[in-house]
Amino acid sequence: MNEKKELNEKESLLLQPSHPVGIVGYGAYIPRYRLPAKEISRVWTNGMGGTPIVEKSVPGLDEDVATMSIEAARNALARANIDSSKIRAVWVGSESHPYAVKPTSTIVAEALGIVPHTQAADWEFACKAGTEAMIAAIGLVGSRMARYALAIGMDTAQGRPGDALEYTAAAGGAAYLIGPADEALAVIDHTYSYVTDTPDFWRRAYQKYPEHGQRFTGEPAYFKHITSAAQTMMEFTGTTAQDFKYAVFHQPNIKFPKRVAAKLGFTPEQIAPGLLVPMIGNTYSGAAIIGLTGILDIAEPGDRVLMVSFGSGAGSDAFDIRITEKILNRRDRAPGTKAYIARRTEIDYAMYVRMRRKLVMR
Repeated sequence: MNEKKELNEKESLLLQPSHPVGIVGYGAYIPRYRLPAKEISRVWTNGMGGTPIVEKSVPGLDEDVATMSIEAARNALARANIDSSKIRAVWVGSESHPYAVKPTSTIVAEALGIVPHTQAADWEFACKAGTEAMIAAIGLVGSRMARYALAIGMDTAQGRPGDALEYTAAAGGAAYLIGPADEALAVIDHTYSYVTDTPDFWRRAYQKYPEHGQRFTGEPAYFKHITSAAQTMMEFTGTTAQDFKYAVFHQPNIKFPKRVAAKLGFTPEQIAPGLLVPMIGNTYSGAAIIGLTGILDIAEPGDRVLMVSFGSGAGSDAFDIRITEKILNRRDRAPGTKAYIARRTEIDYAMYVRMRRKLVMR
């Protein structure tokens, strides 16, 4: 009797919808422009010292969170092959929305032909705003308030000039159309969230660049939250790292996801397909979910995937995802993530300053 009560208490901590749901369509978007990390080092350290990644993606002069979200969402809808008017929610998670007062989500919904019979909102929780929107979409669809909900995580490059963050702060993200499990290319079997008030990264109103809490960034922020979310998820579901074909963790740099994966028992081979940060940098709200697109591009039916995001402030969302047969005839309907990575135009620091409008002339 006590064991049954304990099991029920554990299961109640998981965020479970009333009806099974999954990913009906997915899509990534990464800008073509790339700033090599060695170019940043050349400007600020005369090329001395190492660089945390190879290069990072930079949005063009005509790109922002809204335009990039539209591109990723179009890819998701192409894979889902549904009428956009059937979507009842459009949620965009970001920490670099183009307007302080005006939703990004309405712009995206209008461009995709989803308005006016829909719910729209912007989400913000540092780098886990994308997975935050996904969990809300799971709840909406899982309660049958809606058949489809669109969740997006997208950000543009940020970082104070010369700051360590400038080496990795990049642009890009992903969109996920959440729908009934029987239509899904990947069923979301379980989700779990772990949140505390840990001030490791913040930006106050009217402050141009974010600040980071230095030693708090790793512990007790990133590692505590991701490991706690993942371990709790696996404990409650009776799984270990060996039960998953792939895993993807929030990737602010190369070292953090590799270290947390090893701590949780995952091999380098399990995380390799989703570890995109060396080539595109940290895409903030899209960091974990764009890694998942890299996995979905190669996963086979029956594969199981663990995804754990992290957002400063701080919190993590964990997802237990199971790939279905439907992935085989859907992923080729839109460009894969590797295609966006391969499509690159290298720029120098001066062009980067212009594109990111870091040089204020008025």
